[in-house]
Amino acid sequence: MTEQTHSNILPTGPPQGVKPGVAVSNGIPPRFDLPLPDRPEVITANVLKLTEGTPNPRLRFIFQTLIKHLHRFVNETDLTTDEWIAAINFLTRVGQACTPLRQEMILLSDVFGVSALVDTQNNPPMGKATESSVLGPFYTDDTAHIGNGESIASEGKGDYLYVEGQVLTTEGAPIPGAIIDTWEADADGFYDTQYADRSHPDCRGRLRSAEDGSFGFRAIVPTSYPIPGDGPVGELLLVMGRHNMRPSHLHVMVEAPGYHKLVTAFYPEGCTYLPSDSVFGVKKSLVVLETINNEVEARKRGFSQGGSFKLMRMEIILLTNEQFETHRANTAKSEKVFADS
Repeated sequence: MTEQTHSNILPTGPPQGVKPGVAVSNGIPPRFDLPLPDRPEVITANVLKLTEGTPNPRLRFIFQTLIKHLHRFVNETDLTTDEWIAAINFLTRVGQACTPLRQEMILLSDVFGVSALVDTQNNPPMGKATESSVLGPFYTDDTAHIGNGESIASEGKGDYLYVEGQVLTTEGAPIPGAIIDTWEADADGFYDTQYADRSHPDCRGRLRSAEDGSFGFRAIVPTSYPIPGDGPVGELLLVMGRHNMRPSHLHVMVEAPGYHKLVTAFYPEGCTYLPSDSVFGVKKSLVVLETINNEVEARKRGFSQGGSFKLMRMEIILLTNEQFETHRANTAKSEKVFADS
């Protein structure tokens, strides 16, 4: 069987060509007889045995490991039937809360720290390369393209912020034509997708770096905000006695041919919630912000009102695909040696 990529090894929908109203087998015959499950450990052994037939080796390993941990969790907690049904009902509600503009499942992954863990494990820090951060549940692909110096936010959405910097290689060479995708919440703590009357993207934009790798755009000063509390994940945090606040931040995603895609965010210093981010996304190297009290500079940067603004300066340093793969492999090898020792 040809090895599949990780993006297409899982099913994406119901099988095609099945006649409605007719119950049919998937066509896979039994491979062997299993002992009847008269003890809990037999159930676990039977499931693992059946999983051995998974053709894709990576997927087989993931399934087997998941089953072992999940069954161990049930045993260690002595889970009751009512508790398990409650968990299933909760996960069902999480799925039902998802829409094309709301991703409650990502939010669940975020608050358990799984998103941050997967991100950190897959993007280990390397030298001066810009560190990654969690994507979050509010990214959309309908972002408007803007020119350098233009605004991602309509007037009145918050205090003025100017963002500028360069996209560079690890050797300091400029990367021209890099696509910089950015989005943020408004001063009221809401993303545009959270408004029922959303008619167009706001507080988000997409631009390209210039020949010297530079870029700049007008935005608004990020504010701390609560992640949605009107769904099952919000209820979960209340049950756990946890706050639902995220520190102020600006999301940035950068792509360029031949370079590893960077998904990150930049956090203004001084925010109360930096040390207790509800989704564990803050990294020290990503905390930046300056204040400029100069009306001439404000006008020069296109701000129509006010004599001061906040300035975010950043160097975005990308790894080549080859650098990333080599570093990721070496890091994984080192972690395995440490775990085995």
